[in-house]
Amino acid sequence: MTSSGTRGTSPGTGGTQRDDTRPGTDPAAAGSGLRTASGILTAGFALGAAELVAAPIGSGSAPLTALGGTVVDHTPDSVRERVIGLVGTNDKLVLFILMAAVAVIVAAFAGRIERSRRPVGSVLFAVFGLAAAGVAVTRPAASWTWALPSVIGVGLAIVVLRGLTRRIEAYESKRETTSRAPGSGSADEDHATASGAEVSGPVDAGRETDSGATTSGSSAVVDRRGLMRALAGVGALAVAAGVAGRFIGSKLHSVSAERAAVQLPVPPSPEPSIDPAADLRIPGLTPYLTADRDFYRIDTALTVPQVSTESWSLRVHGMVDREIRLGYADLKARRPIERLVTLTCVSNPVGGDLVGNARWLGYSLADLLAEAGPHPDADMVLSRSVDGFTAGSPLATLTDGRDAMLAIGMNGEPLPIEHGYPVRLVVPGLYGYVSATKWVTDIEITRFDRAQAYWTKRGWSERGPIKTGTRIDTPRDGASVGGGRVAVAGVAWAQHRGINAVEVQIDDGPWQSARLAAEPTIDSWRQWVYDWTPTSGTHTLRARATDGTGQVQTSEVQDVVPDGATGYPSVTVRVG
Repeated sequence: MTSSGTRGTSPGTGGTQRDDTRPGTDPAAAGSGLRTASGILTAGFALGAAELVAAPIGSGSAPLTALGGTVVDHTPDSVRERVIGLVGTNDKLVLFILMAAVAVIVAAFAGRIERSRRPVGSVLFAVFGLAAAGVAVTRPAASWTWALPSVIGVGLAIVVLRGLTRRIEAYESKRETTSRAPGSGSADEDHATASGAEVSGPVDAGRETDSGATTSGSSAVVDRRGLMRALAGVGALAVAAGVAGRFIGSKLHSVSAERAAVQLPVPPSPEPSIDPAADLRIPGLTPYLTADRDFYRIDTALTVPQVSTESWSLRVHGMVDREIRLGYADLKARRPIERLVTLTCVSNPVGGDLVGNARWLGYSLADLLAEAGPHPDADMVLSRSVDGFTAGSPLATLTDGRDAMLAIGMNGEPLPIEHGYPVRLVVPGLYGYVSATKWVTDIEITRFDRAQAYWTKRGWSERGPIKTGTRIDTPRDGASVGGGRVAVAGVAWAQHRGINAVEVQIDDGPWQSARLAAEPTIDSWRQWVYDWTPTSGTHTLRARATDGTGQVQTSEVQDVVPDGATGYPSVTVRVG
């Protein structure tokens, strides 16, 4: 078998087979596609290798995760809210897809410009690798080892890219030689090619190697089949390394087994059982208790932190008389409490679903703060997550008698890992961005004029009290309903003030009172229903709530920025 002629003898058959250097094709176009593929596959190999190196260090050190976290931290609020409005809680997945798309574009460009004697593509890879390494070491809880995945991954990728580039150049040279003189060799040359003898020409050919390359001195000629095998091999290694890295990392750092073995304490005065009248059980109406799997999740963590109870600790410090440090065992030795609390995200639009109600088990935050002894002029509690997120809560709100807590349980189970296991903050009456810190490890007593939390630095309101709100769950917007009696139902909330009334308006008619479910606590939402006998046609339904202080939900339309959306929720339905 030869690799330099236009025909070769098929071993063991005595016949001939057509070589892949087909006259009439464009060598430049073929080479451009191969170079593009080499860049993309090499980038995939870099990311896969980096994931493998990151496995023992921590998933946060992987390049895409480190870069993604930085993108999240520096994304303008208007863009962030627009993305959440479009894709909801899938915003992290969308970010990874966008980053992958950018990586593909940059890698394709790097592959196209790379040459064996002009390694511009390799330099581009190196620049991005060093940038990723620099970003990684600046992430919360990072050490110098967080630079290793990016540095090693890109270093190996450059070696691979250089090797692929040499093979592609040899292949391009071979195709160019063939296309310049298709079938123009002499009879002696044709005979020599058919018999496997060497043919001299612009590119020397020698003995074919097992990989499909032929070597002559320092030069190498590669057939298409061998080159495609090399590219496929790089792609396979990329996938294998990436999958192996994620799998090994999850096994090394996962706290799922630990969480499953946690025994929750039994409060001396557990929350009374929920009054059956608190849940109207109307089809389409949100249940009174939100299941863990359905509870909304909004946070800045691209990968869910895996924090063990053995390594977890909490420091309470700042403007206090006594600094306190607690381990998980110290926390569990305290007196537990259990409460029903509804949490709401400030990014929840009018009528949105970024709100949920659960039974929380934990320990009084007010008691802990009292033990630390806040200074009289302190007015802020700055809580910090293991991933670097911070929330600034008004000190007065946390100590006014409401059941703010360090929560360790949710709906009778240990906290789900994605919801803050092993310890998080739960504060009735405050939006999550100023209170609901997950994976909390640090509490600093300070002042609002001395410190800013994660979102307040980005223009959001400092204190974030939850506004009175309601939502229509059924019928859905755009639904068609029959002409009989229709249950218009939903939930209303005004945490730590309670709900006194809900009213429904049909088209531009008068406001009419809805029937309220029982209210187990003013810290959770309240279901409601209005029995409507509609007429045929298209109708618009609106709802508004009145809280326990007599304040009626405002009709003024306001966006979620800077302190929560306002306005009346509405749905349009067709009857008949």
